[in-house]
Amino acid sequence: MAITSANQLELLQTAEAVAREKMIDPDLVIQAMEESLARAAKSRYGSDLDIRVKIDRKTGRATFARIRTVVEDEAVENHHAQITVKQAKSYKSDPQIGDEIIDEVPPVDLGRIAAQSAKQVILQKVREAERDRQYDEFKDRKGSIINGVVKREEYGNIIVDIGRGEGILRRNEKIGRESYRPNDRIRAYIKDVRREARGPQVFLSRTDPQFMAELFKMEVPEIYDGIIEIKAVARDPGSRAKIAVISYDNSIDPVGACVGMRGSRVQAVVNELQGEKIDIIPWNQDQATFLVNALQPAEVSKVVIDEEAGKIEVVVPDEQLSLAIGRRGQNVRLASQLTALDIDIMTEADESARRQAEFAERTNLFMETLDIDEMMAQLLVSEGFTNLEEVAYVDPEELLSIDGFDEDTAAELQARARDHLEEANRKALESARALGLEDSLANFEGLTPQMLEALAKDGIKTLEDFATCADWELAGGWTTVNGQRVKDEGVLEKFDVSLEEAQHLVMTARVMLGWVDPTELETAEEKEETEGEA
Repeated sequence: MAITSANQLELLQTAEAVAREKMIDPDLVIQAMEESLARAAKSRYGSDLDIRVKIDRKTGRATFARIRTVVEDEAVENHHAQITVKQAKSYKSDPQIGDEIIDEVPPVDLGRIAAQSAKQVILQKVREAERDRQYDEFKDRKGSIINGVVKREEYGNIIVDIGRGEGILRRNEKIGRESYRPNDRIRAYIKDVRREARGPQVFLSRTDPQFMAELFKMEVPEIYDGIIEIKAVARDPGSRAKIAVISYDNSIDPVGACVGMRGSRVQAVVNELQGEKIDIIPWNQDQATFLVNALQPAEVSKVVIDEEAGKIEVVVPDEQLSLAIGRRGQNVRLASQLTALDIDIMTEADESARRQAEFAERTNLFMETLDIDEMMAQLLVSEGFTNLEEVAYVDPEELLSIDGFDEDTAAELQARARDHLEEANRKALESARALGLEDSLANFEGLTPQMLEALAKDGIKTLEDFATCADWELAGGWTTVNGQRVKDEGVLEKFDVSLEEAQHLVMTARVMLGWVDPTELETAEEKEETEGEA
């Protein structure tokens, strides 16, 4: 039956029924009907005409109108949809450019093909409205847990009915070898909601660390109320997990609250996660203390933190090594994820051997460069001296405090150390100049001859070359590639140049060359001082 010959109220009733079924605004369905009728009318009267249809929202009567826009005489490109000012005067007393002349045209009866085309337009518009509605509904639920029912499995991915839409649980987001059948109930974490060509996609996950955090929030009222906070989560889905918690109420134990009476709370989470073992760890602001907690159940003897490199060394008793590392490195890997630090684990025996090697290396350095016997070199190392610069420029009183050192001995040691350093500086500068080092960089304050030699070997031979360097190219740094921390070696890193020092040197060079306004350097230094005070 042709749409236009139908009972006019039937249009409104159809729109209401479709809107109720798809849970969208009825007005969107009526707009789709208007567009489909207009397209059918154009196929009847001509595609060059601008025909619009208006359906009365109360009576359902469809009005067909031809629209022509008033344009300048020489601007007419389509006489079917445009009209000159002179021609428009027969319709309006004072037509203006941009006005629209509206003529009602007879309604059209839709043939079979036109009716099919109109139906397709309506369905397309309804689908678009439905997608928009689904996206608006789920976009704000990202990061929460949702319950659904399994509909089907496609290539290992699970399609889940989540009420007013569908979600997809990809095979890599399932725990272990989970398998589901149609109509199974499932609980998952809404990881992402995105608009895509096929409509909004709701991506679900059961392996995301935040899934476990949200489960604890549901099971532990203190977390939901904000009395206890989950500070970090690390998971090896289906096997083991660590969660760090802190309590803002001294009377409440965060670990005990998460475990629950006879383990009831944590057991509910474990059951949902297919038996995943969970270590609940008290969070601590002190990195070393937090790491000791994170490596439980292993015992830790000593922790050494290198904050600049973001690495940490942990010393454990020999018998605790396998426990600290865990099966296939699982325990240390989870602890590393939890603390966001690279962790090196060594036994007390390994650390002792390394200390002895460092002691022997420094002893040999002093024996060779200062021409002293082994006993005297060992005394210097035992007192904390690590390099020639410290011996050469330390206050003589510190050398005199060493047993067996008198004023003559101290003065002779410092003289030998300075002579050796000066000779090393001379050779380094000669080497740098042989590589092409220019005076503009050689005379730059803040760079030692050894630094100049390292720069020249790396192809940095002029002040202009140096000024184009980034701070991390000089001082080194860390970047994350595919989830792994990767070290970027800096040209001056072995000289213990920090990122701040490298930035200051580069900015100073740019100011000297006139590339940067000196006030920018002053502003940067003031900012660093303010941050340091804070």
